[in-house]
Amino acid sequence: MLARALTHALVGLEARPVEVEAHLQRGVPGFSIVGLPDKACQEAKERVRSGIASAELEWPLRRITVNLAPAGLRKEGSGFDLPIALAVLAASRQIPPERLAEHAALGELALDGRVRPVPGALVAAEAARRAGVSRLLCPPESAPEAALAGIEPVPVRHLVEACAYLRGMFDPPPVEPMRPSANGSQPDLAEVRGQERARRALELAAAGRHNLLLAGPPGTGKTMLARRLPGILPALTVEQILEVTRIHSVAGLLPPGQPLLDRPPFRAPHHTASTAAIVGGGSGPRPGEASLAHQGVLLLDELGEFHRPALEALRQPLEDGFVAISRVQGQCVFPAYIRLVGTMNLCPCGARGDPAAECSCSSQRLASYRDKLSRALLDRFDLVVVVPRARSRELGAPGEPSAAVRGRVQSAAARERPTLSPGAVQLLDRAVDSLPLSARGRAKVARVAATVAALAGEETVLPEHVAEALSYRSPSELAAWT
Repeated sequence: MLARALTHALVGLEARPVEVEAHLQRGVPGFSIVGLPDKACQEAKERVRSGIASAELEWPLRRITVNLAPAGLRKEGSGFDLPIALAVLAASRQIPPERLAEHAALGELALDGRVRPVPGALVAAEAARRAGVSRLLCPPESAPEAALAGIEPVPVRHLVEACAYLRGMFDPPPVEPMRPSANGSQPDLAEVRGQERARRALELAAAGRHNLLLAGPPGTGKTMLARRLPGILPALTVEQILEVTRIHSVAGLLPPGQPLLDRPPFRAPHHTASTAAIVGGGSGPRPGEASLAHQGVLLLDELGEFHRPALEALRQPLEDGFVAISRVQGQCVFPAYIRLVGTMNLCPCGARGDPAAECSCSSQRLASYRDKLSRALLDRFDLVVVVPRARSRELGAPGEPSAAVRGRVQSAAARERPTLSPGAVQLLDRAVDSLPLSARGRAKVARVAATVAALAGEETVLPEHVAEALSYRSPSELAAWT
């Protein structure tokens, strides 16, 4: 006796269709799973057996072979539990095989038969829809997420409910559509006192998708400023919301019942994070912090303390907007269109640049600290700002609130990109000869100047706009590392 169930295997951000074939034959009772399953998938044998027994269903006393096709695709995770159990039950004719063939299934089984959520319900539902399947059996926690794909989710809390539904004896409750979350509180720029130059750089980074490096002594507000960048970013489009939600779904970071991720994401990994944690990887590649920050902000606080290989691995994503991870089985591509914000001290002891303190770092220690950041990585920062210690008179009145800044940013982001005037081009050409400005640096200065013009409501980039953009890449700003 043979029965089939449809499910999907995650490969990067994609879901590949997998046909679960259950074959029952006479012989010594046994249960084997073939088709390149990993250890978690192999352990499904025990979960499925216990789940069927707990549901008071009959375990077939036959030789059971479950094949996960295509056999050459590696199957990872526990999301195959539910389709395997249903395929076995259909092969033993405890549920209608033809009814099961009309559905896809996804979910982990507890030993008592409960159905638990697994990562990637959204991409699995999208793949099922492309395969022509209109319904997905899944845990209730994953149902609102699956509904985003335009498929009809069938939420089942227990294996008993799944069987009753396929027998036509149970009607699952309707699924509430996933809605954007209500606006919650975010750190406000009004809390930042002084630091007008750094605030201006923050506004430019938000409006033009520029990378920003804030350097200076401890306690000057670098991290405080960086954490307020998400609150002034332009709103995400519907396509971007789905894209961000999809990435977090695959990573298993979308909690059950959580609304759509309708805000630009913000990620701030610890400086001990590995290269794979930053850009993604693993035996079955998963998105890293750069991809989890897609369409949002990646903050690397204490940039100089990160491992150099992890920092250097960011160079390609910053240039291309995606991370390409190659394995023997193939290549996975994760989007990583981010605004990178780095904060760091000017020296290991933190006293450099502070008029009230004296730096105690030796020349060797300073050289080692500078070596953490290559010139190639520094060249990818569009805006470099040294944040000085604020004076007492600057700490009185509150700064401009995020709402006002966000309004300007939204308007500037919606404008068409201004074109360079002849005077702006001449100033840029002179800067290439007089400053240590690479071809990439020239292009970045032109982009920042266009953002300055857009914020000013201009249709043409003027020389004064280029001058402001150049001020964020001047030798004085980079003197700590050159």
